[in-house]
Amino acid sequence: MHETLFPILILATLTVVTVVAMLYLPEILARKTVSARKLSPYECGIVPVTDAQERFPIKFFLIAIDFVVFDVEVVFLYPWAIIYKDLALYGFYAMGVFLILLVLGFVYVVGKGGLRWE
Repeated sequence: MHETLFPILILATLTVVTVVAMLYLPEILARKTVSARKLSPYECGIVPVTDAQERFPIKFFLIAIDFVVFDVEVVFLYPWAIIYKDLALYGFYAMGVFLILLVLGFVYVVGKGGLRWE
């Protein structure tokens, strides 16, 4: 039993050593220079004109969530397309239901104005 657990112990030890090294070596080895220029917020080379704590409209986050949801759902089409012939008629109907629900969700989001950029 010990010979089966030994590789896992080695892996766990290497993982802990790697994590500790990644956390503490930069603190030990890196130079620490503090200046007003380094502490200012960076905005793509443009001199900042407002506070970095500016609030963004919730619309940005809603559009991002819609994108992620529909993007992840479309990713499920790829494995279905790969094994389409093996699934036969059941797979076709199951994916049809999935696509109908996906389109209905998209129509609902568009109808509610979720993709309107104002």
